[in-house]
Amino acid sequence: MADKSYLGWPFFEERHRALAADIESWAKKYASHHDESDDIDAVCRGFVARLGAAGFLGLTVPKDGGGKYDRLDVRSLALAREILAYHHGLADFSFVMQGLGSGPISLFGTPEQKKRWLPGVAEGTRIAALAMSEPNAGSDVAAVSTVAVPDGQGYRLNGVKTWISNGGIADQYTVVARLGDAPGAKGLAIFVVEAGTPGFSVAERIDVIAPHPLGKLEFKDCVIPAGNLIGQPGEGFKIAMSNLDVFRSTVGAAALGFARRALDEALNRVHERKVFDQKLADYQLTQAKIADMATEIDASALLIYRAAWTKDQGAARVTREASMAKMYATEAAQRVIDAAVQLWGGLGVTRGVMVESLYREVRALRIYEGTTEVNKLVIAGQTYANWAAEDKA
Repeated sequence: MADKSYLGWPFFEERHRALAADIESWAKKYASHHDESDDIDAVCRGFVARLGAAGFLGLTVPKDGGGKYDRLDVRSLALAREILAYHHGLADFSFVMQGLGSGPISLFGTPEQKKRWLPGVAEGTRIAALAMSEPNAGSDVAAVSTVAVPDGQGYRLNGVKTWISNGGIADQYTVVARLGDAPGAKGLAIFVVEAGTPGFSVAERIDVIAPHPLGKLEFKDCVIPAGNLIGQPGEGFKIAMSNLDVFRSTVGAAALGFARRALDEALNRVHERKVFDQKLADYQLTQAKIADMATEIDASALLIYRAAWTKDQGAARVTREASMAKMYATEAAQRVIDAAVQLWGGLGVTRGVMVESLYREVRALRIYEGTTEVNKLVIAGQTYANWAAEDKA
C-alpha cells in the first residue's frame, strides 16, 4: 500500500486527512476493476454518478454552485486525484474533468450562471468538458482560431476543437473562442455550449494509447445566447490561465498517484521474483532503482502540495509553482513507471499487467495542460521576471 506518511506534512489540515481516508475507502470499493474491453463511455459515466452520489464532486465546484467549500480547495483536489489515480486512471479522469470543465464558471461565472450549470456537476448528473485545444492551438492558447461573432441576440460560433476530454459524453462544454479583432490573447472569450445546441456536433471520437472519452468538436453557425458568455469579452485568456492555475498542479498529483502505484507494484515484484536463486530485491542494482523511485516520488509530492498550499493560502497566481509541480511530477512519474516496468521484466510489457497500463496512462500527462517544454518556458519566464523585479527594487 502506498506510503501515507506525507499526510502528516504541515501542508495538510485534519479535514484533508479525513478526505484521504474517505476517498481511499471509496476507491477500494468502486475503482479496483481494470478492464479496457469495457465500454469506456459507460465506465466514465458510472464513475461520475458514483463520485457525485458519494459527495466527492462537491470538491470540484464552489459552495455557491452546490459545492463543499466557498472556493476551490486545491489541496483537496490534488489529494483526490492522487488517490483515485493510484487505483484507476478513469476514476481520476472522471473526477477532475468535472472541475476543469466547469472551472471558468466556478471562477468567473455570475451567480445565475453558477446556479444554472454547477449543481449538476457537483451531483454527478451533468458531465462537464473544457474545449480549448485546436489542430493548430494546443499549449499556445493565444493561437485559438475558433470565432464567435455577435449577431444581435448573442453569438454565432464557428470552428473546430480537438483532443477534447469528455468529447461525446459531456452535457456542457466550456469553449475558448476568438471574439473581435484584437490579436492573440487579447481577443479571446469563453462561452458555455450545451450538448444538443444547433450547429454543434461531435465530428469524431479519438482513440489514444490510454483509452478515455476524447473527441473532435465542430461548430457551424452555432447559436450561443448572450448569457452563455463567461466573464467579459476579451477576458478569455485570463480566465483560461486562472483555471489552469488551479488545476495544473493536480495533473502532477495524478502522476504522483500513478508513480506510487508503480513503486508498490515494483516492490511486490522484486520481493517475489528470484533471479539466480536470489531475490531480485537483494541486488544492489534493484535497491538503487527503488531508492531513485522513492526519492522522485517524495520530491514530486513536495512540489505539488507546496503549489496547492500556496494557492489555498490566497495567492492570486501560482503560475511558477504549479508549472514546476506539473513539469517535475509528470516527468518523474514517467521515470518511476519505466523503472517499474524494467523490474517486472517481460511481464511488464504484457497487456493487462498494472505496470503496463500505468506506462500508457502516464504518457499523456506530460502533454496536456501545458507540455513539459512549455512549462519550462513558463518557469524560466517567471524566474527571470522575479529576478528583474528584485534587481530594480
